[in-house]
Amino acid sequence: MLGRLKVLSSRATASTLIFVLLGGLGGGCGSSSRGRTSSTGARQSASALAPIHGTYSPSIDPANFVATVDNRYWPLEPGTGFHYQGVRGKTPQTDDALVTRKTKRILGITCTVVRDTVSEHGRPIERTFDWYAQDKQGNVWYMGEDAFELEHGRFVKASDSWESGVDGAKPGIIMPGNPQPGDSYRQEYYPRGQALDQAHVLGYSGTVKVPFGTFKRSLVTSEFSPLEPQTEKKYYVAGLGEIAERVVKGHHEQFQLVRVTH
Repeated sequence: MLGRLKVLSSRATASTLIFVLLGGLGGGCGSSSRGRTSSTGARQSASALAPIHGTYSPSIDPANFVATVDNRYWPLEPGTGFHYQGVRGKTPQTDDALVTRKTKRILGITCTVVRDTVSEHGRPIERTFDWYAQDKQGNVWYMGEDAFELEHGRFVKASDSWESGVDGAKPGIIMPGNPQPGDSYRQEYYPRGQALDQAHVLGYSGTVKVPFGTFKRSLVTSEFSPLEPQTEKKYYVAGLGEIAERVVKGHHEQFQLVRVTH
């Protein structure tokens, strides 16, 4: 679900979620307004808020952010765990994303901390702490990540770790408040660490089946980095979040949601 849950850097994104075949494009899903103070009339598209072309300088006002991340396609309720199974290359992996009760202050905004752990043969090989915050229009902003990789038996900080406001890093949108087919937006911006993921909303799928369940409709996005020769498709269900992800261009990788815990 998250995208990293990454839970979404190109490495963490590629290690989160996914699946198989989808049907044709159709209609959308319902939404949650739990604790949200969004104003539809003042809403701007994700393409305008986090443009992929030109000089990138997103406008971030702490007064425009809320405490709860309850976007219908990216809900982060503390204590919720999303558990995925999949494969990278020929190696089976699991990905466990936990919405922690911890927060981190970034650019004057209180962010939700999500811990994402990728494992092989029952042993963790990657750990990432992702930071998210939601604005009053329902957009979920990706504020940065601390990523760690296993090297010689111990975890070391990855070079594409980043924090908004530090060394030129700037936040992007991980999920729009009102995703529309054709929206294209930055998810992260840290040129120094080569973290430049972008997303494009493709539309809505027909029935999607993963081990956790069968869903009649899901939001479908295409996610990629201009620095890497691969593209992922991700599938999101309203009220749940990300259920599946697969690399459609590049190496073989796919994950799918198998369990949600509370």
